[in-house]
Amino acid sequence: MSKSAEDLAELFRGAIRSGVLGDGERLPTVRQTARDFEVAQATAAKAYRSLEREGLVVTRTAAGTRVAPGASRAPQAVIEHIRSLLDASREARVPLDDVVAILRTVAAQESGSRDGLREPE
Repeated sequence: MSKSAEDLAELFRGAIRSGVLGDGERLPTVRQTARDFEVAQATAAKAYRSLEREGLVVTRTAAGTRVAPGASRAPQAVIEHIRSLLDASREARVPLDDVVAILRTVAAQESGSRDGLREPE
């Protein structure tokens, strides 16, 4: 399955937020990322630009693209809860895509109820 720039950005975003890629760590070159994921260089570059706009990476001439200071690692408690959620979903045989969809729906509902954005019933 072909990956989009958003798919690539999501993979790197997760690696950065989980601490797999640490602050200051260098990302592969755009060319290498394109090869690794079998996408066009323009797709890889678009993913990197998206991460840069989000403040997760910084790109410097000759230094390459690196994880921005402070961008790495969600709080440990969040990572532990996510791991617990994944364990529970595997045991229940709930596909990851469904878990993500459920999480997004619950988050949207929670946000709506806290912000008073819910439609009156």
